[in-house]
Amino acid sequence: MICNNLTVSPKGHLRFAGMDAAELLCRFGSPLYLMDEQRIRQNCQTYYNAMKAAFGEAALPLYASKAASFMEVYRIAESEGMGIDVVSCGEIHTAKKAGFPMENAYFHSNNKTDADIAFAMENGVGCFVADHPEEVLAIDAIAAEKGITQKILLRLTPGIDTHTYEAVNTGKVDSKFGSAIETGQAEEITKLALDCKNVRLAGFHCHVGSQVFDSDTFLRSAEIMLKFIAAIRETYGFLAEELDLGGGYGVRYLESDPEIDIAANIYEVAAFVKEQCKALNLPLPAIRMEPGRSIVADAGITLYTVGAVKTIPGYKNYVSVDGGMGDNPRYALYESPYTVVAAEKMNEPCSVLYDVVGRCCESGDVLQPAVSLPASMKRGDIIAVLTTGAYNYSMASNYNRIPRLPIVMIKDGDCRVVVRRETLDDIIGCDL
Repeated sequence: MICNNLTVSPKGHLRFAGMDAAELLCRFGSPLYLMDEQRIRQNCQTYYNAMKAAFGEAALPLYASKAASFMEVYRIAESEGMGIDVVSCGEIHTAKKAGFPMENAYFHSNNKTDADIAFAMENGVGCFVADHPEEVLAIDAIAAEKGITQKILLRLTPGIDTHTYEAVNTGKVDSKFGSAIETGQAEEITKLALDCKNVRLAGFHCHVGSQVFDSDTFLRSAEIMLKFIAAIRETYGFLAEELDLGGGYGVRYLESDPEIDIAANIYEVAAFVKEQCKALNLPLPAIRMEPGRSIVADAGITLYTVGAVKTIPGYKNYVSVDGGMGDNPRYALYESPYTVVAAEKMNEPCSVLYDVVGRCCESGDVLQPAVSLPASMKRGDIIAVLTTGAYNYSMASNYNRIPRLPIVMIKDGDCRVVVRRETLDDIIGCDL
């Protein structure tokens, strides 16, 4: 199995976080998101402990809310000592309602409106990650109106190609995010921020991509960022106190994906950063990282019920389920790979290739093509898609006016609904 919270019972049923998946589907309905609280906590602890040990007590991992944003996940993050990054008023509101200490929140986004900025300040967001000069000026002006000084980091693009999905590659010079170091725009925005009276520049941020399986990307970006910090100190006398290296490590969606020792990689990055700081005569900045996917992805699976098995002789076989691109659009968007299994037939040989497709009226509603499943697949069987804790619920939609799924959290042999299933009345709740 791709994660150690997945096992198979003697009768061939998939077990997740120690509980029978089929029994949970029967209890809570189909389709269904399941999440393993202990796994989330373990992943938080891995980052928290490794960063504190490797970089010192000033280091702090920030849970990247966009991976999965609902109140319970913020409560878990707080209890594990994490900060958070947020990218919208919706995420800010959710975290605040959950009781998260907003001074430990970092507000991202390449296009914060004036209303977004004011809302974040009114809700006590500790740090803004400013993307461009217009945003710096807007933060400065709104902070002046409110009589505060707002802490900010500046998002820079170090010009790194991570060889990841193009849609999630964020560190190249021509990215929509940040100010490029190579073009001189990073220095320009730094000078602008230092001249503003109602912002306090604390340091710099970069994010070079997602689903990264080793430390090479972090090493290359850290070297560029630290050299920039040294150059800014030399030119302007400003010493950055924080350096945010961006996203966390990748996760295993398939058996063929490598296993990552996250703690070991963090120690590797820390050793390199300390070496670079020494060479540049810089004190070690307070390091931030922003794991999201690697906190929640392998803590989640999605369960579906088969509605039809369709064979087109000489062409293709389909298994149609009662969910689809509305609850997991990632294959439609990125052709993202997933492991798909028949949750009650784990001991049967998988001898037939099926495209697992959803119920939406859309040819592109594919969860995963060419999946090996048992020849006995039929209506009423249960399909499990693994490693769906990240970017499934958070990207879900009501396409075709289909209600969104509930989230059931499992802990120590018990389970509870942390996000209820949407109703048809919820869907029309904003209609007039």
